[in-house]
Amino acid sequence: MNTPQSPEAIALTAELLALEERLLDPAVRAVPGQVRALLAPEFVEFGASGRVFNRDAILAMVAAEPPRVARRARGFKVRLLAPGAALTTWRVLRDDGIETLRSSVWQQQDGRWQMVFHQGTQAARDDEGTS
Repeated sequence: MNTPQSPEAIALTAELLALEERLLDPAVRAVPGQVRALLAPEFVEFGASGRVFNRDAILAMVAAEPPRVARRARGFKVRLLAPGAALTTWRVLRDDGIETLRSSVWQQQDGRWQMVFHQGTQAARDDEGTS
């Protein structure tokens, strides 16, 4: 049984989905300053490769990316962890056909949301748990 969401929860989900999709947008990724604005200075990512990246490493990676097709999140969910802190979980299909599970922690800093943590993990082929 689904519990109805409050207008605030619906608005937060829409706002964080839009921010996650900005980070997936090739036009945004092509402008390091736009990516930098979305990632907190203390940002850390645990990549699907098993490597750990900080904000500077991510900025260098996206600056070197070849053009690609925009990716879209599906099964997007938000869980408020504390006032001004939220967890997003979702799935995305990569260009190579591999589907990954994604999770991000967002924090409201200076009146705007910034990502402080992200993790991508390859999804099992038969798993639809987050859709």
